[in-house]
Amino acid sequence: MSHRKIALIGNPNTGKTSIFNHLTGLNQRVGNFPGVTVEKKNGHTTIPGGEVIEVIDLPGTYSIFPRSRDEQVVFQLLSQPSNEDYPELVLVVADASNLERNLLLFTQLQDLGLPLILVLTMADVALRKSFSIHIPSLKQRLHVPVVMVNGRTGEGIVELKETIAGYHRDRKSETQGADHLSELLANEQLQIQDTQKRYTKIREIIAEAKRDYPDIKTRSRTSAIDSILVHPVWGYAVFISILLIIFQAIFNFASIPMDWIDMGFNEISIWMQHALPAGPFTDLISQGIVPGIGGVVVFVPQILLLFLFLTLLEESGYMARVVFLMDKLVRPFGLNGKSVVPLMSSVACAIPGIMAARNISTWKDRIITIMVSPLMSCSARIPVYTLLIALVVPDKEVLGFFNLKGLVLFGLYSLGLVSALAVAWVMKLLLRESSRGYLLLELPTYQWPRWKSVFIVLWEKVRVFVWDAGKVIIAISVILWVLATYGPAESMQHAEDDIKATYTNTTSPQELDQKIAASKLEHSYIGILGRAIEPAIRPLGYDWKIGIALITSFAAREVFVGSMATIYSVGENFEEDHRLMDRLKEEKKADGSPVYTAATGISLMVFYVYAMQCMATLAVVKRETKTWKWPLIQVVYMGVLAYLASFVFYQILS
Repeated sequence: MSHRKIALIGNPNTGKTSIFNHLTGLNQRVGNFPGVTVEKKNGHTTIPGGEVIEVIDLPGTYSIFPRSRDEQVVFQLLSQPSNEDYPELVLVVADASNLERNLLLFTQLQDLGLPLILVLTMADVALRKSFSIHIPSLKQRLHVPVVMVNGRTGEGIVELKETIAGYHRDRKSETQGADHLSELLANEQLQIQDTQKRYTKIREIIAEAKRDYPDIKTRSRTSAIDSILVHPVWGYAVFISILLIIFQAIFNFASIPMDWIDMGFNEISIWMQHALPAGPFTDLISQGIVPGIGGVVVFVPQILLLFLFLTLLEESGYMARVVFLMDKLVRPFGLNGKSVVPLMSSVACAIPGIMAARNISTWKDRIITIMVSPLMSCSARIPVYTLLIALVVPDKEVLGFFNLKGLVLFGLYSLGLVSALAVAWVMKLLLRESSRGYLLLELPTYQWPRWKSVFIVLWEKVRVFVWDAGKVIIAISVILWVLATYGPAESMQHAEDDIKATYTNTTSPQELDQKIAASKLEHSYIGILGRAIEPAIRPLGYDWKIGIALITSFAAREVFVGSMATIYSVGENFEEDHRLMDRLKEEKKADGSPVYTAATGISLMVFYVYAMQCMATLAVVKRETKTWKWPLIQVVYMGVLAYLASFVFYQILS
């Protein structure tokens, strides 16, 4: 069923996404514009009268004149009524505390003949700057409805919906200025002159609508805070301290709910083994699918904490300061200032980070950014890191208050960043192009997070993590269970007979069953494959079971944990409190020594810092670069780095 469409557009950091979240709530989805990789958000809202309308959140832009692929798509959409996403109404979101710059985009859209509603945000910020905007004056000069909305609280959303429902377009202005804007597109000098004329008119409009309050204290709180947070020394110290706090919290606060989830899935497996009829189907569910899914769901508390902190930093305005600080750091390594946004985005996921690189105008800087973004440790690595850290890193304090596990996690993220800069520097020397880009960044005013927006972001991130990873893990868990349960009939029978031949009166039936299961696993199809690749990975400290998990996790890194859970659950007679962690700690080599030593665990962590194990990321790189050349280079160079670095760490620590 098709609905009327409205579009949200505005400068970055104007609260546009908050307005979108208030309008649509959880009823939204993320996709791409037809035929291109530019991302868009769609949602639905109900306006007075009961009509459901579709809301499109367009990428942020400062001007209608396109400078990047995002802006090009926005311009094409708004200038082509035949486009399937062409809106019947456009909501222009503008920062009331910085109205002069925001109204430039508004006047350009108005000249395109678009039906507009001006949505003002951040009135509280304007008041702190000692002025307010008189809405009736602005309406009279702009000839469009103007609504004030508080993006944090949602105040004004009801009025905005009423304005949308009662909007009547002035047909007289449909084509005003559209031909003139078309002429400007091909002439840079005329664009500059046109912009200057617009600002002259905009200043006159603001002069009539602005109400100053000189008696209010004019000292900017933002400037006072920025004197520390963007300081060339203290700024980095604060940022590192914040990161340490985040990684400490990820371990300290998430451990209790993680234990509950882990025990819960273990209980489900126990219940299924007793409640369902004995047979292959019950074994598949209890030993394959349930442990596989549980191996990922158990890390949801840590994923939630990571994205909670990242969202709070973004919502508060601090993340823009991080970008500003990092700009100075990355430039000597050959990265564009605009590369900082993709790199920071890649801490959550490399896919949106790589897509964000399309805003980089120079080819060389864009390619380098795309090639190094996957080295930034993403959320998909957290399940791998935390499982291995909990397995091999002692639970003790350093300097009296730093948890060693948190410090190791901080070190892994730091290793990814340092490696990304090193690779960027090498590529800077190898790729030849003289042009350099620049960073255009507005530092937003500090503000309290919009809790509704925070909740929506967390829900969307966890839903995508569990759903996307879950689909892959269920499929791989089924395949792994089948390959680990069955094998050449003669070989499997010999494996069972050999173990029974060693049976003595002192061997308990349970112990015998476990030995038979372990022997049959080694002689199964997956065991045959694992032993075939084991010689290549033995120098890294890995056995064949780890090798199988490495192979399956090339689909997605978090699959490693699900694969381990499935492999170590085949043939398992589950006991209460006998979790995956316990089974891994009990795993022994042929000589009786533990498989998972500190050397092996660190080697595995380092491997996952470097290895390109995400098929979706490779697909996006191919789509962004329009060739398989760069993703293939990415797989090779990251694979070589992963193997060599893991080898070095294992040999030094073992």
